[in-house]
Order: sequence, then C-alpha cells, then structure tokens
Amino acid sequence: MDRRQFLVSALSLQLAAAAGGLVGGRASVAAPLAGDAVPFSVDALRAEARELAGQPARERPLIEGPLAELGYDAYRDIRYDRNEALWAGSGSRFTGEFFHPGFLYRRTVKIHEVVEGQARELRYDPSLFGFGPLVGDLGPLPQPLGFAGFRVLYPLNAPGVQDELAAFLGASYFRALGRGHRFGVSARGIAIDSFASEREEFPAFTSFWLERPAAGAGQVTLHALLEGESLTGAYSFVFRPGESTLCDVDAVVFPRREIAKLGVAPLTSMFLLAPHHRRTAEDFRPRVHDSDGLAILTGRGERIWRPLANPSQPRVSSFGDDSPRGFGLMQRTQTFDAYQDLEARYDLRPSLWVEPLDSWGPGFVELIELPTPDETYDNIVAAWVSAEPAAALTPLRLRYRLHWCWTAPVEPNLAEVAATWAGAAHQGQPDEGRGGPTRKFVIDFAGPQLADLPGDTAVDAVVQVQNGRVSPPIAKPNPPLGGWRAFFNLEPTGEGPVELRCFLRLGDQRLTETWSYQWTA
Repeated sequence: MDRRQFLVSALSLQLAAAAGGLVGGRASVAAPLAGDAVPFSVDALRAEARELAGQPARERPLIEGPLAELGYDAYRDIRYDRNEALWAGSGSRFTGEFFHPGFLYRRTVKIHEVVEGQARELRYDPSLFGFGPLVGDLGPLPQPLGFAGFRVLYPLNAPGVQDELAAFLGASYFRALGRGHRFGVSARGIAIDSFASEREEFPAFTSFWLERPAAGAGQVTLHALLEGESLTGAYSFVFRPGESTLCDVDAVVFPRREIAKLGVAPLTSMFLLAPHHRRTAEDFRPRVHDSDGLAILTGRGERIWRPLANPSQPRVSSFGDDSPRGFGLMQRTQTFDAYQDLEARYDLRPSLWVEPLDSWGPGFVELIELPTPDETYDNIVAAWVSAEPAAALTPLRLRYRLHWCWTAPVEPNLAEVAATWAGAAHQGQPDEGRGGPTRKFVIDFAGPQLADLPGDTAVDAVVQVQNGRVSPPIAKPNPPLGGWRAFFNLEPTGEGPVELRCFLRLGDQRLTETWSYQWTA
C-alpha cells in the first residue's frame, strides 16, 4: 500500500469502530480460546522482538478473494456479536471486540488474552460475527483465518453503556476517545522515512496480548509486537479512560539498519478547510477538519501554535527543539456553529497531545501537510524526529504519554490563538504596482491574561517574517471575544514560502503563545 491507501485505512478505522456490535447470538463470557497457555512477560516480548530483528523481515500473506473485494459499506455490515465480547461477565468494566478481515484490512493479526501471566491465543470463528445483507455470498472462507484488529470498550459516557474506548486496526494505527468524543485524530506506533528521499515504510503490529483487567479496575494494559522491513519493536500500552483518556506508551525498538528519519509518537489527522484556508471547492460548511492546528511546548518553555492547511503541493515544516515538553494535533474549535455538520460532528473530535516521559534530546517536531480533495483522506502527519539517526542493531527505548483530550494539558500561563483570518489586503483595488499579492493577516488571541486589560493598554504585536515584508502590526482589544486582535499586511519578497511569527507583549512581559504560519502564493 502507498501512503494514501494507508491514510484511507486509518480513516476507515473510525468508521468500522462506529458500526457497533451485533446484539444476539449464543451467550458466553469471552471469545473462544485456542492452544495451550504459555507464560507471557514484557521481557519475553522484548527478547522476541530483538531476536526477530536479527532475521530477515517476515512476509505477511494477503487475503484474496471475496473478503478482499468487499467495499466500504459491505465491510461495515460485518459486525461482531457483542454477547461474545472478551471479558463480558468477568466483572471487568472493560470488554473487547474484534474486527473481521476484509476490505482494506487484508492481513490478519494474532490476539492473545493474558491472565495471571499466562497467555492463550484467541481463535477466529465466523459465528462470532453477524454478516449483513450487504456482505453477499463470501463462499468458503480462507482457513485458517484470524482477526484484522480489535477494539476495547468501557462505560465512558454513562454507567452500564459500553462505548468505544480504543481501537487498533491497520498497520500500527490506533485511536482512543475521551468522554464525549467521537473518533478523529489517530496515533501510530512508529514512522520511518516519512516524506524523505527513501521510500516510506509502514511497520505493523502483528501480534497483541490483552491483559484481563481485574474487576472494577480503572485501566487496561495491552502489548504488541511491531514488525517492519527496517525494525522490530515491543510495545506496551496502558489506557486510563476519563474526561481525557490517557495512554502510557513504553516501547523498545530494534533497528535492522541505520534509519535517518525515525518518527517517534507519530500522529495522523485530516484538515480540509477553515476560514483562514479555503483552497477547495465550495462547501456550505465553514470548517471541515479533525484537527485545526499543531501545538508545541518547547524544551525552553515557548508555546507555539501553527494553524493547519490543505496546501496545493505537499509541504514539510520542521520546528527545531531540545527535549520538547510536548506537542500535539489539536482541535481547538469546539462549537457546532463553527462546522454546521450534523453527521460528522467535527466539534466533538478529540485533540491528541504527546507528553514525553524521558528527555528526547535535540531534534525537531516535523509537520507534513498533503493536499487532499475531500475529507475522506487523512493528510496531516506530525512526529518527533531526533537529530541523530537511529543506529543499526542498537535498541531504542521510547516512553511517552498520549492525551486524547479537549485541551492541551499545559499550564494556562499564556493566552492562546483563538482564530486566524487571512485575505486580500486591498479589497476592491488592483494589485498593480504593489510588487505582488499583498495579504492581510488577522490573529485573535484569548485568555485570562488579556480579558481584563484596559482598552488603552500599550500592547505590542511582535511580528517576525522571512521572505517577505509586513506593515507595522497593530494590536487592539476584541470585546466580543474578550481578547485582543493583531493584524498586519504581508508583501512577499521572493518566490518561496513566507514564514511568519506573531505574539503579543506588554513591555517585557509576553502575554500570548507564538502564532506560526507558512504562506505560499
């Protein structure tokens, strides 16, 4: 699969999970088990990943035939029987359900349950699923057949109602939800050579171990084996559901070769249009996106906000840093009026924040923005890339916490960017004689640091520009917002992209985070 197919695959994860489980069928407390119980430990999983790294990458066969030919709607019509949920009847508040192979998910994974340190593989059985009329006649199914992935459910929003909490489906993609969220931005286990001169690789989780939670436990622990052409890895995930759902990731990866560009904690999302960027055809909706900006908290404490775009050509931005405190793809705009989409409900999509649990050293947060014609493609990628290549045959420990949240878990010591607006600087006047297209930028900031400032306060808008000239910036109160507005005109001076930065200052005191923007003609 190429990048675009994988991005569609990531989006379909949301759609398959949203299909819900079939109610009915034979009563049991767990999916059937197969094979003898064998000891399981994280150390043993890491030893297996290390051993596999010393061998050629294993081939994973593709499922052929009618399952592979299923379309989107037909695949959604295969539903897991919720009465067969893993851990149902065990006293656990968590349950597990499994995805059927087919459609884009043509490779199966092994899934095991772990109880008191003993693991048993869970066996595929077609009676675990309901096959709706859209599926048609599949004929004899390939044997043996496994699962494409799984999801974990939990009473996230109401007691006694099992909601989707997390789902693993396709390559190393996974998603989770906090209270009140709908699936949006996704995470990946690792990224290799994203948008580099080398071919990008998509390692995959090939085996999972799901620890049975104790009765009444508030967290669930999962483990996974990652396999790819250039590395292997052993991953552990601890999910703690709540208003913000947290996931602690503890991984060790084993490169088979030197990897120049290893993306750590990669995030994937979708941005189509917003008031500051409407490159696509007419759409009645003011906004269409799962995330509207990249937020960074640098190692030296600077907060940066980069509004996302749907560019006409692929573009890559790098934000150099040393041991970042966090970064994320955020959905700051959370009102229905901003989207006007009753079906997609983009106002309920979560933000996803990465909090390193170790010092990551020098490197950069990389943002990749790809052009997309519509909202069916995930076109945004963000990840941490170390300044040093990942050395061949040298294990690398990766520890970080993922927050599926409404707001970034950072101290609110600065006002934030509330909106970005852009348009022609001289509406109704020709650009002749102005030396090129002149643009007006308007940035709204809001937060308690600004709400009580008198209107005559001498607030400065500080603007920095590369490859362009800006008019003297102006800062003034924005009473309807309860914040302040900065605005200026931009005149490009070269052929390449223009880099802009802006923040508000009162004397020597910084009042806001830094707005960062890349503009191209």
